[in-house]
Amino acid sequence: MRSQLFQQAQENNQPGMHLQNHKMLRVGLNGEFYARQGAMVAYQGQVDFSYEGAGSVGKFFKKAFTGEGMPLMKVSGQGDVFLARDAWDIHLIDLENEHLTVNGENVLAFEAGLGWDIRRVEGAGMTAGGLFNTVFSGQGRVAVACHGAPVLINVDQPTFVDTDSAVAWSSSLRTGVRRTAKAGALIGRGSGEALQLSFEGQGFVLVQASEGAPAPVAAG
Repeated sequence: MRSQLFQQAQENNQPGMHLQNHKMLRVGLNGEFYARQGAMVAYQGQVDFSYEGAGSVGKFFKKAFTGEGMPLMKVSGQGDVFLARDAWDIHLIDLENEHLTVNGENVLAFEAGLGWDIRRVEGAGMTAGGLFNTVFSGQGRVAVACHGAPVLINVDQPTFVDTDSAVAWSSSLRTGVRRTAKAGALIGRGSGEALQLSFEGQGFVLVQASEGAPAPVAAG
């Protein structure tokens, strides 16, 4: 049997976390890592999947209170694991004893050696619900999923991004919230158009070409 598909789609054999293609992550597993619940599309070998709580009492309460969108599973054992999220584009980021902030909705997987915590965007207040993100620290690899091809914006002047379009950014940046009620009907791409994240300092912000997956339509 012959087909170009057999060459183009053949799995890679690299150990650790690597892109199988731009919409699928392959992990050559010998140990453990963490992934978004429901992200596994295939696996081979002796692999165990277990629900992962918030990791500490403090994280648990923050997670319950904020609705932070990062339900985790711990993946352990030996084998090959393939992960994806609704055919979103996947990108790998290597931290070298650094800090990175990621929107919980965009986290696909990360190596077990990284530290992580849930933090609220400064200035969000109680009225801007959902502006809680995950800060990764240490040395290791994070896989983020973007809805559409992203742009990496160099922050060297005040920068403003729709709250649902910001994927990840340098944790060294000063963040806040900007409300533009008068122009809210004219800017942005959807429900978050009157509210943007503000970034100041030196660093970067990764912005996806969408506000993410559309909300499910209620039957009626």
